[in-house]
Amino acid sequence: MSSLFIKKKGNTKPDKKAESGAGTKRKAPANGEGKGRTKKMTSRLNEEISSDSEPESPAVEKKARVQEDEEIEETAQEKKLRLAKLYLEQLKEEEEEKAEVEDFEKDLIAGRLQEDVLEQKGKLQRFVAKDYQPPDIADIRLLRGHQLPITCLVISPDDKQVFSAAKDCSIIKWDVESGKKLHTIPGGRKGTEDRHVGHTAHILCMAISSDGKYLATGDRNKLIMIWEAALCKHLYTFTGHRDAVSGLSFRKGTHQLYSASHDRSIKVWNVDENAYVETLFGHQDVITGLDSLSRERCVTTGGRDRTVRVWKIAEESQLVFNGHEGSIDCIQLINEEHMVTGADDGSIAVWSVGKKKPLVTVKQAHGCHGDGGLEQPYWISSVAALQNSDTLASGSNNSKVQLWKCGEGFRNLKPLFSIPLTGFVNSLKFSNSGNFLVAGVGQEHRLGRWWRIKEAKNGLYIIPLKKQNSEQDVTSGK
Repeated sequence: MSSLFIKKKGNTKPDKKAESGAGTKRKAPANGEGKGRTKKMTSRLNEEISSDSEPESPAVEKKARVQEDEEIEETAQEKKLRLAKLYLEQLKEEEEEKAEVEDFEKDLIAGRLQEDVLEQKGKLQRFVAKDYQPPDIADIRLLRGHQLPITCLVISPDDKQVFSAAKDCSIIKWDVESGKKLHTIPGGRKGTEDRHVGHTAHILCMAISSDGKYLATGDRNKLIMIWEAALCKHLYTFTGHRDAVSGLSFRKGTHQLYSASHDRSIKVWNVDENAYVETLFGHQDVITGLDSLSRERCVTTGGRDRTVRVWKIAEESQLVFNGHEGSIDCIQLINEEHMVTGADDGSIAVWSVGKKKPLVTVKQAHGCHGDGGLEQPYWISSVAALQNSDTLASGSNNSKVQLWKCGEGFRNLKPLFSIPLTGFVNSLKFSNSGNFLVAGVGQEHRLGRWWRIKEAKNGLYIIPLKKQNSEQDVTSGK
């Protein structure tokens, strides 16, 4: 029985190999070589540990063990739930970011829609007149190419080109930046109508479509010519008026063309289809001016019948307005509900289509000429409006172009500054950007030869408009 507990001699310690599986421990040499080798091995081991994976602190090890335990303890169902929650949180964050972007876009769209609605209602008025400063005279450029007085001009929708026409029957396309001629359509002599491509009588009016595709020109020969604006190529000739064509305008956003004539009628044309649509009657004297915007209506001036008329094409009706004491020679729409006119009694008037009388009239807007009791006001030969703003311009033959500031609600008109120009200012147009004004000047009035200013130069004046750095206010007119 006791033999099982008898210890073997010389083996009083337990067998290390049997317990741990480790190899037999070597006895260190007496000379210390083994000790040095052991130190080297220890240092090598330390180097390997520090370069690969430094030993973690007890706190880190504990945290790792807790995480491992949690992972072990988490069931498959709990894991699915946890991942679902994470996915939902991610979706929520993405939706919030998307909602912020959408709100920003909605604000932008709402702002634009609000301006569009105000524009359609004729209540949009940008207060920018206060920002304009008189230009430096040295910065005004004169472009010469016509032999006789310029009668009309238009600016391309992108503000890069200007088309002008004159009593010499020619049309010139100009580059605004360089001032160079891009194309010239020469005028022909009277009697060469059958073989000349172009006008053979004084051109009195012109218009360009809002997409810049078509150019229309009208002359004293009762003809309307349609051109491809990019190449100045002749496309069609419209006939039907019984007297000189004095006004042209494309309906904004369309290729519907309105024409006015000294035969006292308005005609409507479809340029895409090269077709006549209808004729409107009402004026009691020659029509001297015409304009339109995006509504299916146009506005006209009746010269010596002293009326302004708004033609509602779809309703086949017209509104009649009275106010000037002389022949009303020029008109332009400020927006869908307001317009500005000029007359040979020297007055400028601003109108609302809702009132039969002018909202404001400025008499002797360009002063008077003559001596003593023979003083006569300078005729207003052209007007221009920077659309949907409070900035207007007028031209005469008193050697200057006048800029005006229109008050809120279009109920007052104050002079801003004048720009010296010698001659009859027969046509005025603001660029769409409002960065420059173009004046078509001649030695004679566009509609006749009552008198001549010899020192005037027949040409186009490009007038840069200087602005102060200030924000543009937008408000609705009352």
